Amino acid sequence: MYYRRYERLRNTIPEIVKHAKAHRKNPTHAEAILWEALRGRRLCGAKFRRQHAVGNFILDFWCPEHRIAIEVDGEIHELPHIHTYDLERQTWIEAHQVRVLRFRNEQVIYQQEYVLAQIAQAIAPK
Repeated sequence: MYYRRYERLRNTIPEIVKHAKAHRKNPTHAEAILWEALRGRRLCGAKFRRQHAVGNFILDFWCPEHRIAIEVDGEIHELPHIHTYDLERQTWIEAHQVRVLRFRNEQVIYQQEYVLAQIAQAIAPK
């Protein structure tokens, strides 16, 4: 059932998909660390995709089964116009029944156990 909802949500523009593919080839250090922990169903058996286009946006990590988006934010996300854009983007994503988890680069790099525990808690059955 989640697959049908996911397909409605995945109304992508080919240009966005192209950008997502480029981002997958050049991850940030924090994204590479988190991907190593999430790939291949390593965390609670959940399937994650990285740099995945959903709507007009690219999500750093996306778990369609649990409808969770994970964003890894660097310093640029502190700039006022980027912060405003992030809030608008998150509002749109959450309006489509997707839970957004945000972590800073430093958290992923230096507090990986905490980050993974937060993600595991989010995907655990209620």
